[in-house]
Amino acid sequence: MGYMAVTQTQAPAGTAQRILDVAEHLVQSRGYNGFSYADIAGELGVTKASLHYHFASKAELGEALIERYSARFTEALERIDSTTSGAGAKLDAYAGLYVDVLRGDRMCLCGMLAAEYQTLPERMHGSVIRFFDHKLTWLASVLADGQSDGELSFDGSPADAAQTVLSALQGAMLVARPYRDLARFQAAAAHTLASLV
Repeated sequence: MGYMAVTQTQAPAGTAQRILDVAEHLVQSRGYNGFSYADIAGELGVTKASLHYHFASKAELGEALIERYSARFTEALERIDSTTSGAGAKLDAYAGLYVDVLRGDRMCLCGMLAAEYQTLPERMHGSVIRFFDHKLTWLASVLADGQSDGELSFDGSPADAAQTVLSALQGAMLVARPYRDLARFQAAAAHTLASLV
């Protein structure tokens, strides 16, 4: 699905979108604290003043990144809902979103931000939490439907199971990354989802 991959924008989108594209790649590969405006300016061939014109501070840029990333993730979940039947298939498609990111040698943007949460600007905290809350709500709904239909079986509430799935996939992504081993993530994801059947 590739929703989390950097998308090159058309010329009318302009500098702000190109800044977001480069910053997103840097956060997903290095982390929020691993890049500066100088890195973005150098890659785009613009001045740091130009970056500040579009995003007055790095915190403002960070919030814009989360907002855009969250919107694309939401669109991906809506596509899963509209094109996929059954809770198991929806969960498989959800895990596939993580695979797409790892194929690009990146991490989930908000997963990276969560790892740096204590050092992020405070104004970004709520945006990171809202991202995960939305994913947990979607997962809990899918899990509840699967439980109701008899397709899935798990202990505890759908909300508890959603927390387990999200945590397992984010953790599996983190562990697979240094090995550059997609199969390691896929095995962990398959095991996690199989435990719900």
